Amino acid sequence: MNNLQNSTKPFATFTSTMATLRSLPFDMARQQYANAVQVGLIERSMLRWAKFEQQLDRMEKMTLGPLARRI
Repeated sequence: MNNLQNSTKPFATFTSTMATLRSLPFDMARQQYANAVQVGLIERSMLRWAKFEQQLDRMEKMTLGPLARRI
């Protein structure tokens, strides 16, 4: 059984890495929004953030389909 666990570990690592790479553009958009709020380019608002997050979540699900993250 230990050999089976060792043989599936590279696949699990690869799958995790690919999931991270697929979601990277959406995480970058979230970070850019936060940076814009921090420097004052966008007004600090929980409602605006929630709307932005909902739109970004929809785009991520439309783009990645079943590969999108489930929150």
